[in-house]
Amino acid sequence: MALDKDQFIEDLKGASISDLNDLVKAIEDEFGVSAAAPVAAAGAAGGAAEAKTSFNVELTSAGSAKIKVIKAVREATGAGLKDAKDMVDNAPTVIKEDLSEDDANELKAKLEEAGASVEVK
Repeated sequence: MALDKDQFIEDLKGASISDLNDLVKAIEDEFGVSAAAPVAAAGAAGGAAEAKTSFNVELTSAGSAKIKVIKAVREATGAGLKDAKDMVDNAPTVIKEDLSEDDANELKAKLEEAGASVEVK
């Protein structure tokens, strides 16, 4: 059986995102590979380390004012009540990713004001 590349590409164009996601997972499982893009190691070329420009805000504990923290998480993320509650209940969990340092520190302050324990990473 010869592989018809043109037909295969046409089939992929007509597939749904869900079908493509299932296909990628099946290929990863079958061949023991990963579709993740390779990440270059920092300083691999012997250059100076670059300053960190992207920060994640991680909720480490809700503290005693859980309801206030849930409200703060909802406000910060735009998540629904159940999703925000799940984030708070499953602490430690990342609340927001890829923020600037100022935005991350601002979010940290809001969450701490509500009674949460937060780390910026």
